Amino acid sequence: PGVPSFLRCPPAMLRDEDTEADFQRFLRRVDEVSNLLQGLNSSDSAVKEEAIAETEKRLREEGASREEEESRTTVNRTVINTSVRAFPSEIKAGHSSGAFLAALEKDAKERAQRRKRNEQLANALKEKGNEAFREGDFALAIQRYTEGLEQLRDKQELYTNRAQAYLKLHEYEKAISDCEWALKCNKNCPKAYFLMGKAHLALQHFSESRQCYEKMLQIDPQKENLFKGCVNEANLEEKRVRDEEGALREVQAGNAAALSIQELLQRISTPGQDILCYTAGLRLLAGAVNSCTGQTLFRTNNGFSILGKEPVRGAFCAERKSPAEVELCVSLLLLWQAACAGNEENQRLLLAQPEVRAQLPELLCSGPHEIQRETLALISLCSESESGRRLLARQDLSRWLQILLAFLKNTHKEADGAMSIPSDLTVADRSWTPGGAGTHTFVLFPRGLVSIFPSPRVFQGCSRQVSGVGTALAVVGTLGSLSAEAEARAQLARSRDCWQACLVREPGERSQPSNSQCVLAALGLMMNLLLEHNDTIQDFAVPISGRCLALLSHQDGRIVTGATGVLSRALPASPSAVEEVVKGGVVKKMLKFLKVAGQLTSSYAIKTLSICTKSSRQAQEELVKWDKRFQVLLKLLESQDEQIVGNAAFCLSQCLLVPGAATALLGSSVVQLLLRQAGGDAQRTSVQQNSAIALGRLCEAEPRHIPQLRKLNGFSILNSAMKYVHSS
Repeated sequence: PGVPSFLRCPPAMLRDEDTEADFQRFLRRVDEVSNLLQGLNSSDSAVKEEAIAETEKRLREEGASREEEESRTTVNRTVINTSVRAFPSEIKAGHSSGAFLAALEKDAKERAQRRKRNEQLANALKEKGNEAFREGDFALAIQRYTEGLEQLRDKQELYTNRAQAYLKLHEYEKAISDCEWALKCNKNCPKAYFLMGKAHLALQHFSESRQCYEKMLQIDPQKENLFKGCVNEANLEEKRVRDEEGALREVQAGNAAALSIQELLQRISTPGQDILCYTAGLRLLAGAVNSCTGQTLFRTNNGFSILGKEPVRGAFCAERKSPAEVELCVSLLLLWQAACAGNEENQRLLLAQPEVRAQLPELLCSGPHEIQRETLALISLCSESESGRRLLARQDLSRWLQILLAFLKNTHKEADGAMSIPSDLTVADRSWTPGGAGTHTFVLFPRGLVSIFPSPRVFQGCSRQVSGVGTALAVVGTLGSLSAEAEARAQLARSRDCWQACLVREPGERSQPSNSQCVLAALGLMMNLLLEHNDTIQDFAVPISGRCLALLSHQDGRIVTGATGVLSRALPASPSAVEEVVKGGVVKKMLKFLKVAGQLTSSYAIKTLSICTKSSRQAQEELVKWDKRFQVLLKLLESQDEQIVGNAAFCLSQCLLVPGAATALLGSSVVQLLLRQAGGDAQRTSVQQNSAIALGRLCEAEPRHIPQLRKLNGFSILNSAMKYVHSS
């Protein structure tokens, strides 16, 4: 277990032993013919004579074999043509090596011509197979690919295409076998590993499936997103199987909670019940489906088919709902929330239903407030997982975003009507923690995020309308989660209204904890949106930077970190923004953070400084002035974080353009530190590049550093790194 089948010589590959033997004989013959040709062309007469004798022997053997072959009927197999044509009969033993070479050349040309004809036929059959595949006739596609392989056995594309067709027909073992043959033709075929992973997944060979995806990624690192999606799919499927096996054991063991779910579902399925009975049953089910086992049993006992019951379906889809229908609809939404909370398989089944996909947007934008509340909670719940966001994004994403944004612009009357919405509908509070060093993908939408969308009719007097705030928070939380999808994030990043909302200053934001959360949330949203690059961001870069500069003196350290991070992303969009923050004293503030802050804040601070010193002479001069003998930058060059080291080396190289800066470093360890980084094995090439540039500028600006460089045998390192200096 855990070893890919093609590495274990699987039964699927060895079923046709004759075919395998033919293929191996073909490979051996290729090697033998290559050796003969080398011998015939050898300058060593003894080697040439031996090759001539071996060639004559093979010709006689092939001639006898051909006569025997022609005397009997054989089955036409899909194999590579391994027969070697006898040379013309006039070529006899004792002829010159030139004659043999001419005969070999003639035979090679004939073989090339035959292969070219066969390849043309195989390509034509491949196209016919592709056409049949596109039309959904997978059996015909398989037939055409097989006919193509009869013409050209070693055509990898025919194997992978046929494997894909076998997958469509659920013939997974055959698909795996074809992928293995494709890898014999081309061991670096990522498509073969991808399809083999799919086939293993369908057979519930989860370990083998993941290993195939890993091989695909090794061959083509650019397929990282595909790899992540495939592995996630395998993990979810393995979890589904494990959960269903566990739920079955609970039922077989007579677990009362498990049996009660089955009993409730059976009662609800009893025909002829009135709407009140359905409502009561749905409420009871929602309370019972409160665990992974309960959710699994709800799914495996066709719980999602409840929507097909006429009273339920009628209430759910009705444009105008009676009070009883509203109550039934709310009960159904609560049940779905319970069944889908943290359960991606259940979310998938729910959102796969056409009625659900069609009605959820309608319920959100036009239903009664209690229905809007629970619909919003359900959408928010689904948007918290990657697979749930993907399912929502497959629908009309523009419409979703439009509805959610419009929901924030309700009138006073509508906001007052939402008084019953509890605050726990918002996404959970999160501290300001990034997705991981180097990735910087943030989806941070705490409760306070509501205040960054300052629709006056909703947000004026938010402190007096706590439940109204809860509604907006749930909406914005959902928007924030959806913005983790690239398409949604791109749409929001192009919205001028969205950026204007992010920049609103809240009264008392420095003193009130709730307002601090609002600021923190706004920074989280901006960090997310600044992953995009567009004209709108360029237009807002100056006010964004100004807002962040003002927050650098905030008493909440998380806000300081967030503001620094946003600065590091916003400044590259606008030279004017760089000029404004440098005038505002950003260099001195960043140096202060670098002396006392943690690694995350330091990484943002040094990146901000590198951006400023790249284009601002004033920033270079201030850094030289405030960082005496570059004590801060030299300390950063010893960091274990490659991003920090690379940016520190860049800042230093820019500051060395200031007269006298290199002289101030005499007697320091700068040469040793830069040599260590320039000649190191950092994964980020910017570390070597920036260190080499800094070292070159250091010695150029102040030649008295050269003896230290010579003492450390650094010229070879510097010479090998000169390409970085020239490319800078």
